[in-house]
Amino acid sequence: MYGERVWLFDLDNTLHDASPHIFPRINQAMRDYIAHHLALDNASADRLRQDYWHRYGATLLGLTRHHAIDPAHFLRETHRFPDLERLIAFEKPVRHALQRLPGRKLLFTNAPLAYAETVLGLTGLDSLFAAVYSVESLNFQPKPMLAAYRNLLRVERLSPRRCIMVEDSLANLVTAKTLGMKTVWVSTGLRDSPSVDVKVRSVRELPRHLNRL
Repeated sequence: MYGERVWLFDLDNTLHDASPHIFPRINQAMRDYIAHHLALDNASADRLRQDYWHRYGATLLGLTRHHAIDPAHFLRETHRFPDLERLIAFEKPVRHALQRLPGRKLLFTNAPLAYAETVLGLTGLDSLFAAVYSVESLNFQPKPMLAAYRNLLRVERLSPRRCIMVEDSLANLVTAKTLGMKTVWVSTGLRDSPSVDVKVRSVRELPRHLNRL
């Protein structure tokens, strides 16, 4: 119904901790991919990967803009995890916290669909999300690009003022706030931002902040 909250959740480092095991594997896979396809040494490939991530918010965007890399192939090759189950660092109380949040929940991630759906299944969160918006469904226009948010809003027929964006990336929240969304920053750092309505150390804390959202 009109006025119902709609939660837009990021995946990595928001619903689970990808930093200890998953991100190092992805970063290495991206470095190896760039080195192979652009004929660079490992150090140069790693610098390019990080440069594009800082400039665009996603390495993928730099590679497609400047090197005509096929985004589907890049994502497929850099997100192969036959052992994903043992790599996930997930707090089981997160699921209970999400169950307590009123309104629809959508996953909004720069990750590829197969990876996102596998993580949701392994963590038991899959049944809590009405839809998954991965980078493929956003026409390979990742956050923080405005086009990514507008694509989701158009498909869901949503006003941004009904949405609450939950993210670990401040850059992605800045775009959300610009559109008029409420924003939740999942961060253990000390920094604050005018683009953030609520800051939490873990998604587990969300139910206690509902009156501010």
